[in-house]
Amino acid sequence: MSELVIPNKKKLALVAGRSHPALAQAVATELGVELLPTDAYDFANGEIFVRFDGSVRGCDVFVLQSHTAPLNKWIMEQLIMLDALKRASAKRITIVVPFYGYARQDKKHAGREPISARLMADLFKVAGADRLMTVDLHTSQIQGFFDGPVDHLFALPLLAEHVAKSVDVSKVTVVSPDAGRVRVAERWTDILGSPLAILHKRRDPLVPNEAKVLEVVGEVEGRICVIVDDMIDTGGTIAKAAEALFANGAAEVIVTATHGVLSPPAAQRLQDSGIREVVVTDTLPIEPARQFPKLTVLPIAPLIARAIQEVFGDGSVTSLFK
Repeated sequence: MSELVIPNKKKLALVAGRSHPALAQAVATELGVELLPTDAYDFANGEIFVRFDGSVRGCDVFVLQSHTAPLNKWIMEQLIMLDALKRASAKRITIVVPFYGYARQDKKHAGREPISARLMADLFKVAGADRLMTVDLHTSQIQGFFDGPVDHLFALPLLAEHVAKSVDVSKVTVVSPDAGRVRVAERWTDILGSPLAILHKRRDPLVPNEAKVLEVVGEVEGRICVIVDDMIDTGGTIAKAAEALFANGAAEVIVTATHGVLSPPAAQRLQDSGIREVVVTDTLPIEPARQFPKLTVLPIAPLIARAIQEVFGDGSVTSLFK
């Protein structure tokens, strides 16, 4: 069946775009529902067509689409899906965006620059979204860009549980890769009971995706250093961070991140590094060409499904992280 009915007669419908079919099916399985059948294809000139093969009138609809490459195509497809659902009289529309595209463009660094993360939120609202659900935004203030409820999910418990099972936590030092991640790193220290170290770095504005690590603040000598970040793109910053930690006497380095973007040459760069393990979730699809022996991918579907159940049942998403 494609609908989940609870005593108050509310109806849940789960629809998904084409960007990450494996995750969509995994979420549907966790919820015990079927994905609403959808016809979606590209015209010869690149325009996208979407039509739902079932009624959504009066439904509480969740639209799942992760913004992977080609990112702009999948964002546009999700916007078109929202418009179709709004015109089909869906009662409430929640966009579920495991990885929120353009999140790194959340502020102006210099004059004449866009704030693209805000533009994304505006586009979703105009297209018909009533609510936004996402996982580990690049910065928390993006929640304020969307004019409506935002459910900000955290992969930290999932990642931290994996680390705790893999190493002796008494030997762990949690490492923030920059000042912006310190607050997230502090949550890790609360869970693992580990000390905190910070990498002070400066980016070269002329070289995107690269950073120069200047200093390690904290005790890392002889420790198992766990770098915690929201995403890994080309892996350049992470590789340099690991080099700095080893130069300061770290015994081992483990890298954790929610989103495995893993743009080339990330796979080769991280595999060739001294890093022991790279742990990410499957908020983004990771094709075989971007996988490597040191990579561990944890399933995010159970968390997303539980959050959807809480929203649908008017429960508490916050309770999932207490």
